[in-house]
Amino acid sequence: MLESDIQEVLFSREALAARVCELGAEINRDYAGERLLLVSVLRGSFIFMADLMRELKLDCNVDFMAVSSYKNGTVSTGAVQITKDLSEDIVGRHVLVVEDILDSGNTLSYLLRYLRGRKPASLRVCALLDKPDRRIKPIDVQYTGFSIPDAFVVGYGLDYAERYRNLPYIGILKPEVYSK
Repeated sequence: MLESDIQEVLFSREALAARVCELGAEINRDYAGERLLLVSVLRGSFIFMADLMRELKLDCNVDFMAVSSYKNGTVSTGAVQITKDLSEDIVGRHVLVVEDILDSGNTLSYLLRYLRGRKPASLRVCALLDKPDRRIKPIDVQYTGFSIPDAFVVGYGLDYAERYRNLPYIGILKPEVYSK
C-alpha cells in the first residue's frame, strides 16, 4: 500500500547501507581517540543514527532532541520549536548532530545556535540528505550522505504526516499524495 504512493526510489536499502558505512569510516577517522556524543534529531533521523552508530568504533553515547517546524506539512513554517531537549550535559563534549535532511536550514541553524550556547568542545553535523536548492540559511555540514533534488522524500525514517518512515529505502512521494 505505501509503495503505491512512491513516485521513484532515490536510494535503495543497499545504497543507504553502503553510504552509512562510508560515513562511519569518515567519523571514525576524524574522532579517533575521542568520546563522541551523537544527538539524533527526532523523529526522522532515528533509523539513520542507529545504523550509523553501529558503524562507529568509537566510545560514544547517544541523546535525542525533538525540534519541529513542519506541523505535518511539506514546507517548514519557519517557526522552530524544541519539543524535547537533551538529557545529557554537553559542556566540553564532542557533539555530532545527526539529522535526516537538510532543507531550508532554518531548523538546523536554530538548533546549532542553541547547542553552541551550551559550550560543547566541538559541534559538527552529519546529515543523511542535503537539499541545497531549498537552502535559505547557510549551514556548515561536515558529513553528508547524499545530495538530492527539490522533491518531497520519505522512507528510512523520513515521513509525511507520520507515515512512510518504515520504508527501507528513500523515495520521492507522489505529489498527489500530499496535495490532497
